[in-house]
Amino acid sequence: MRKLYVFDKNNFKFRKVTLSVRKVVLTFLKYFIATASLAVFFYFIFSFFFSTDTERELRRENRMYSKLYPEMVKKERLLNDVVSGLRVKDDKIYRDLFHTGAPVVDPIDSSDFISYEDSVPDKDIVAYSEKKVAVLERKAETVNENFLKIFSETKKKSYILPPLSLPLKNITYAQTGASIGQKINPFYKVMAQHNGIDLIAQQGEPVFAAGDGIVSSVIHSAKGLGNEVEINHGGGYVTRYAHLQNIDVVKGRTVKKGAEIGEVGMSGKSFAPHLHYEVLKDGKYRDPVDYFFASVTPDEYANMMYMSVSTGQSMD
Repeated sequence: MRKLYVFDKNNFKFRKVTLSVRKVVLTFLKYFIATASLAVFFYFIFSFFFSTDTERELRRENRMYSKLYPEMVKKERLLNDVVSGLRVKDDKIYRDLFHTGAPVVDPIDSSDFISYEDSVPDKDIVAYSEKKVAVLERKAETVNENFLKIFSETKKKSYILPPLSLPLKNITYAQTGASIGQKINPFYKVMAQHNGIDLIAQQGEPVFAAGDGIVSSVIHSAKGLGNEVEINHGGGYVTRYAHLQNIDVVKGRTVKKGAEIGEVGMSGKSFAPHLHYEVLKDGKYRDPVDYFFASVTPDEYANMMYMSVSTGQSMD
């Protein structure tokens, strides 16, 4: 127990003040709690109303990412749908042109690279990205192997190159009409099978052979497909050019790719001047658009595909 003396102003003398241990401890705790409470209070005030440069930068980045990420996910899903459609189309093209299937992608791996599942923690994003890069590298190797197979196939003497050239020069996607399939007949206004593609052009415009071959048929007619030329390219490939105004070849003539064989017209049952172009493989009709990709840019080819599918009425 500690003894203190204080001055008594009323009696003008010193008197003893006795302080217990309990009172000293309580006084200390009181001041300690008050100081700690003030410190916590000022800390929260500072945290809520004041930010460091690093915190402000991180907040800006988070706001930016929160806006960009949903759009990136939408675009990635859209790309996945487009890629899936292209895979189906590519497989058909590979089988028709190169007599082999397109490269098979591992069905376990996903083609998406941007998005990741919500269950993947932030700390695992790097590992997740590395995994996706490895997937893309494997796909690139598969594409390279497939090209080697194609080169090997084309080197064989027995290989016949399909008719890949356009039958009209400087054609654009805007000149692409209805392709193969059920289309509305312009005269009877009913659905009918259309076995080729309509290429819109001015009357008298030159028509060219889509590949090397032998003229196997020449028909002059005022009905149906009108004046038409058929070329046998070998390997089961045949092309047919219809509604011609004039024909510049005869049956049995050997023609080279790009040789002029006639002129665009509207002979036979034609709604307007155009070239009706058909491609057959082993007697079966093929979509001629599938054979245009080697003669136009990728964008032009994609637009041609869209126009040929979306056009619901044929011109013959």
